[in-house]
Amino acid sequence: MTANSATNTDVTVQEADFDAAALNEQLRLRAKGKAGAIVTFVGYVRDYAGNTPTESLFLEHYPGMCERELENLCQQAKQRWDIIDCIIVHRVGELNLTEQIVYVGVSSIHRGHAFRAAEFIIDTLKTRAPFWKRENLKSGKSFWVEQQESDARKTATWNC
Repeated sequence: MTANSATNTDVTVQEADFDAAALNEQLRLRAKGKAGAIVTFVGYVRDYAGNTPTESLFLEHYPGMCERELENLCQQAKQRWDIIDCIIVHRVGELNLTEQIVYVGVSSIHRGHAFRAAEFIIDTLKTRAPFWKRENLKSGKSFWVEQQESDARKTATWNC
């Protein structure tokens, strides 16, 4: 985990699964009683293709650059909203259907700031962090997942 103590930000890119409850508790403890809200998001591997069921998703990333971009997103969120802490954990490698992919957690004095910051981070992460996804179908076929136009539009609403 890359920790930035000056800004209370932890960013991790890893193959191993994560414990969302433990990450929630970490956010709570690090806030030292100052957080009025902790907002979290957990993303899961889902069936993208529709007609032929998904078996797994393979995620690659650009090491170093990816972590820096995730840290940058946390810093941007801290500049826009009054947040205390931010944790991002993103998995890479081969992930099966229904497995956890990403955790975003934000603590803040006020719930509105925590909600907006968490939504900003997950929205912009999808278009700005250098991850590549290959969907592997039960039929044996696979394909690289293209960036969705809806994700690009959502990121644009944040004026990034």
